[in-house]
Parts: sequence; C-alpha cells; structure tokens
Amino acid sequence: MANAPAPAAATNNTPPLREWTDQFLVQEQQIRWGGGTSAIARQHEKGRLTARQRVGLLVDAGWRSAGGTPAVPHFQELGLWAAHGMYQEHGGAPGAGVVTGIGLVHGRPTMIIANDATVKAGAFFPMTCKKIIRAQTIAHMARLPLIYLVDSAGVFLPMQEDVFPDTDDFGRIFRNNAVISADGIPQIAAIMGFCVAGGGYLPVLCDTLLMTEGSGLYLAGPALVKAAIGQAVTDEELGGAAMHAAISGTIDFREKDDAACLLRVRSLAAKFGPAPSMPMRDAPPARDPADVYALFSDRPGAQYEVRDLIACFTDRAEHGGADFDEYKAEYGKSIVCGYARVRGVPCGIVANQKKVSRSGKGQVQMGGVIYDDSADKAARFIMDCNQRRIPLVFLHDTTGFMVGRESEQGGIIRAGAKMVNAMANCVVPKIVVILGGSYGAGNYAMCGRAFDQFVSLAWPNARCAVMGANQATGTLAMIEERARERRGEKIDEATHRQILDAVHASYTEQADIRHGAARGWVDRLIEPHATRDELASALAATANWDYARPFRTGVLQT
Repeated sequence: MANAPAPAAATNNTPPLREWTDQFLVQEQQIRWGGGTSAIARQHEKGRLTARQRVGLLVDAGWRSAGGTPAVPHFQELGLWAAHGMYQEHGGAPGAGVVTGIGLVHGRPTMIIANDATVKAGAFFPMTCKKIIRAQTIAHMARLPLIYLVDSAGVFLPMQEDVFPDTDDFGRIFRNNAVISADGIPQIAAIMGFCVAGGGYLPVLCDTLLMTEGSGLYLAGPALVKAAIGQAVTDEELGGAAMHAAISGTIDFREKDDAACLLRVRSLAAKFGPAPSMPMRDAPPARDPADVYALFSDRPGAQYEVRDLIACFTDRAEHGGADFDEYKAEYGKSIVCGYARVRGVPCGIVANQKKVSRSGKGQVQMGGVIYDDSADKAARFIMDCNQRRIPLVFLHDTTGFMVGRESEQGGIIRAGAKMVNAMANCVVPKIVVILGGSYGAGNYAMCGRAFDQFVSLAWPNARCAVMGANQATGTLAMIEERARERRGEKIDEATHRQILDAVHASYTEQADIRHGAARGWVDRLIEPHATRDELASALAATANWDYARPFRTGVLQT
C-alpha cells in the first residue's frame, strides 16, 4: 500500500523482524486516533467520550493513555487495520469507523462493538459492515456476550450501494442480532449518541437497551420527517431518551451521560449467568518469548527451527523444556504437530517447518513446503485434536504444496485434500498465526480465512497471496505485454523492465499483510514477542465453546 512503507535495511544490531514491528506500532498509533484530534475535541464538546474511552471504562482494567495514544489494556482489539488505505477519495476511514474486540467485563470475555463517531460521525462504510459481522461471528462461535456502544449516523450515503443490500452488508448485522439472541447469547446495546434510520434496529434487536440523555433514536430525523409528511417535531419528541423511556417504552434504562451509562452496563453484565472459565495458570514459557527476533528469519533461502519458536509460545514442562508432545516426530517432517499447553490451556499445534529435512525414504524436503507425508500426518493429528476436544493453533510459514512428478505420483493432491477435509470439518476452535508467508493452497490447508477461523493473528512482516511476488511477476508481466502488443505497442527492453518492476511492486503491495488486514482477511496484527499472550487471550475466549456437534469428515480419499 502506498502509505505502508517497507522496513528499513537491517542494521547489525536490529533484526529485520524487530524493525518491521517498530514501524507497525507507529502506524497503529496513528490509526487509533480515528478522525484526529479535532474530531475528538468535537466529541468531547458534546459531553461524549470517544469509542476507545468508552471501551476503556467498560472493561475491567480501566482507561489510560500510553505514549499519548488512546490505549485500552486487557482488550484484544480486532480489525484495527480494517479499511487502512481505503476510501481515500472520501477522506479515509481509520479502523473502518468502529472499534471491535474481546475484553474482560467482570472477568468474563465479552465481544465489544463501539462506533467511532470521530470518523464520519460513525457512518457505515462497506468495511464497517464487514468488521462488525466478523465480530458477531466470533462472538457467536464462542458464545461470548456482546455489548454494542452505539453512536452512528447510519449508512455512508455516497457508498450506499456497497453498504446496503447484499448478504454481507448492513442488513446482515440485524439478521445476526436476531439469530444470536435466539441462540441464548446475551446482547446489550447502549445508545450514546445518534442511532438513526435502519441502524435503529440494531439496539432494539438486542436483549437490553440503554440510552443517554441527549442521544437520538429514530427512523427519520426532524428534517426528513418535515420533508416527508410536513410534520414539525423536535429531536427529543421524535426520539429522545426521555420519550423512549416514558412514552414509546423502547429503552430499558435512561442514563445521564456516558460514564453513568457504562457503569450501568457493567452492572448488568455482572448479572449474566455463571461465567465459564479456562484452567489458566501463570506458567512460565519454555523459552523467553523475546527470542523470536533472533530465531526467526524470512530472508530468501533462510532456515529456522520452528520447534524453537514453539518453545517461546508454550509452557515450560515440569521436567524442563517445552510442554510439547510432538506427534509422529520422525514422519512428515515439513509439518510439526504436537500437543501443548499455553498458560495451562491444552491445545494442538500444527506448524510449518522452515528447516530443510530428510524424509524416512531419504528424500530431501525443503522448508515451508507441504509434502504428501506431512499432509497425511497433519490430517490425522487434526482428527485426534477433535477427538480430544482441544483447540487447534496453526502456525503459518508456507510456500504451498510440493509439485512435480514424484510428488504427484506420491498422491500429494489426495493427501492435501485429506488435510483440508479434516481441517474444514473441525468442531474445535481454530486459531491462526501467520509468522511469515502464507501462500496458495498452503494457506487453505493451514486454515485460511475461508475455513471458519476463530481468530486469526499475524506478525507485521507476514505475507499472504496465491504465490510469491517473484514467481508471479513473470506470468503477470507476460500477460500485460501481450495485451499491449495486441493494441499495437512495441515492447522493447526498457518497457519490458518497466512492466516487470511495476508488476512486482503491485504484487508485493497486495501480498503485504497490512493489505489483507485492511480488507478484513486478518483479525489482528501482533508484536511477535507477544504471541504467547495473544494465544492465551484467544484460548481464554473459547471457554464457552459448544462441543456438542459430532466431528465428521465425510468421504476421505485414502
């Protein structure tokens, strides 16, 4: 992306991964300012808090500032990069104008969705809808209570055709409200600003509805009512908190201001049924998590031992070393599988191995490539994790499946299909971390976005595409050159080089993980040394997972 700079050249003292991380943190600080300091000041002038201030007062840890940038501790924000670099013709939409994430409210993991009124008055862009639907999906999967902090002007009208009608657009949010409620998952909505037009259905489809004084809830504002039916009416008469509390009976609680409203929401959330809990414990890691910066490399041709990274993420065993029982360690070595614990929570890990190895048949296997024996092993391991009813963690750094005569004759397609089938039919939570590359069918087999991930995390250096830029550039450049030749253009060497450079730059930009995060393909970019804590938070959120559905794969090509 144009405003996503590549990392600076590595110094002798700073590994490239650390430099990627430093730059990504600077960009995240900028995104968290939403519409900017002037828009924040206007929100405060109305006597209202910003979205992140509201979230901070709602979650258990309370609000604070970190380095001058609004930050909420103990809140795993999801979709922060949504819409990054998009909608520039409309002035942009940082964070897609909404804050979503999982926070603790009276010790219970809760999905929080808060409109950011500093961004176009909280209006809904296409990515706003996609981000909220994703948050609802995660909450539904894990049966997390939902709290909506509503402050929105409704659909962003210049883009209404991309927001309003389709299956993953505005209306899907309301459909999800109804289905989630029917499934017995609590939803609370607090209107803390304006909630107009079709957006008014979201809070009213929730179980409990609060509203602050000075807020508005109506299908049409005073100006539209005047134009439509000639009736002159004030905001309060039409949809104020006092009217909805005493006359329409729409709201359950009328509160003075944001602080009082959030206090009431916390009080109501404390009165849900008993909260499920994970057997979390303050276990030490097997290896210092900060070691990842020295252990990992994504330079071309570089190798690393993924077991060393796993030790940074998992608990220390009683006998020392990682609490990691490796499955079929001598077979299918290009994928490492094993049973582990992260802060006491059991899980299964499926990880691409980036170290060159030799198979039991003596075949040299390249790091990051999925071979038929590895896919076969992974499929069997995934099935066993479903049998055990433990979450699965997929660690991506793959260029895809092995190709060639020997691989095809060895049944790579059949083995890969078996792995995809077992993974797609999982009934346990699937958590993804993209460490390096995630390319082609390897992305699919390792639980890509299309395969019902619970939460997907990525390091800031990560890349995701059909194939690497170097492999794709030649093909794409050839297609472009032939198109120009058909138009009568002559392609000389200088033009050929110009086309190659332009195609390579464009493809590299699209493979950048920030490009994918902007479009909602990744839930959260994380600091690599925090991977263990991020996994622990994601695992904790699955405490109320419904394991009642039996695990079935259908027909497997064996």
